[in-house]
Amino acid sequence: MTRLLIPALTVALASAAVACSAGSSAPSQPSGAAGSKPNIVLVLTDDLSMNLLQYMPHVQEMTKTGTSFTNYTVTDSLCCPSRSSLFTGMLPHDTGVFTNGGKDGGYAVFHGRGEDKSTYATSLQQAGYHTAMMGKYLNGYDPKTDAVPPGWNEWDVAGNGYGEFDYDLNENGTVKHYGKNPEDYLVDVMAGKAAQFVTGSAAAHAPFAIELATFAPHGPYTPAPRDADAFPGLTAPRGPAFDALPSAAPPWLASRTPLTDKEKKTIDKDFRKRAQAVQSVDKMIGTVQDALDKAGVRGTTDIVFTSDNGYHMGEYRLTPGKQTAFDTDVHVPLVVTGPGVEAGATVNQPVENIDLRPTFEALAGAATPTQVDGESLSPLLTGTTPQAWRTVGLVEHHGPDFDEADPDKPEKNSGNPSTYEAIRGLTYTYVEYTGGTKEYYDRRTDPQELHNTAAQLAPDEAKRLHDTLQAMISCHGATACRH
Repeated sequence: MTRLLIPALTVALASAAVACSAGSSAPSQPSGAAGSKPNIVLVLTDDLSMNLLQYMPHVQEMTKTGTSFTNYTVTDSLCCPSRSSLFTGMLPHDTGVFTNGGKDGGYAVFHGRGEDKSTYATSLQQAGYHTAMMGKYLNGYDPKTDAVPPGWNEWDVAGNGYGEFDYDLNENGTVKHYGKNPEDYLVDVMAGKAAQFVTGSAAAHAPFAIELATFAPHGPYTPAPRDADAFPGLTAPRGPAFDALPSAAPPWLASRTPLTDKEKKTIDKDFRKRAQAVQSVDKMIGTVQDALDKAGVRGTTDIVFTSDNGYHMGEYRLTPGKQTAFDTDVHVPLVVTGPGVEAGATVNQPVENIDLRPTFEALAGAATPTQVDGESLSPLLTGTTPQAWRTVGLVEHHGPDFDEADPDKPEKNSGNPSTYEAIRGLTYTYVEYTGGTKEYYDRRTDPQELHNTAAQLAPDEAKRLHDTLQAMISCHGATACRH
């Protein structure tokens, strides 16, 4: 492991951990408070891309004291499939959640399949944890009509909270409406409730776990009023992929024309608003850290910061959006800080959001169910490389998306790919679309993914990639999904 050289999203995972209970694996754990059950705070942002980290000082500080995962991939660059994988530890082909709604996605499918009955929350609650869910749950969840799912002691969840104001919040089964005053700003409301939860749980001497799932910086990219004038003149990054079309682009992208001046101006405005919007998220982290300090439990608490997916803004001639297999959309950073976790280190092994559930369970001393596809990151947090670890991350996407009720329905020119599966290795990305189109990007020589060389692959290499992908999309359980 090497010193951290680039910003990364932070995951502060427990400094101390315990052996798994009977029936689960017992990987090496972070040291520091052996035999204890660490508190866990998960901060899950919405559509946060790596290029926003530089505007988040609390996250930047966390990267200096933690371990960064440089190859962290989400199972789909779309809210509900990604979050379903995080909750259950399972890939989309096992959750059945591929979209935000309809017959193959959304809260209705997740709940209808009974998957809310087995999540990291149910495991931790059974292990004696006081659990809290705040902010955004799953697309399609209605705070006015839907019940509080199993596994949660505290439930403060909104439905359509993307605008940060004028929303309904289900507070432990009672719906409260928040208006348009500055104090109603959703991220700030979450921060206050989280601080209260920390204080109360610490006073009760009970281990606790909180998920703080912000809508920010998802569109319409609403900043807190205090941040509305921040970063004057800020423009979106203009890297090599900005307004550039990859060679041998897939059919859904091949006809995209260069960005217009109007589109570029809109991208710049939206990027500035996103940088403003994450200021409240960063402040929330500081508020929670202060509450942990005052309660005297900061040293035994793991704070997890990540995103459900990335976001493109001008790359590949696309206006703001997600859902593609490009790194802008599927690769989000993950960093872990805390006592017992290596400071200033990086882990290069491919990891995915399916690994968070078994990691939390290992830290809590809870068994991981056999249907979970992910594996605990605990050994990697201490600098130990497991003898067997996966070599690729899997992405499964259903498209194109024409659902008018979907808040993530792609706008014109923002990218709306057809159904595909992809594997992301240490040095490459390989994609197969329904219909036969393929993409291959060698990220060692082409880090911006601008040269699709799938047609130039040697026959044996093409077969190996195809076979690996096919094995991944049909795998069930951690061992079978380790390719």
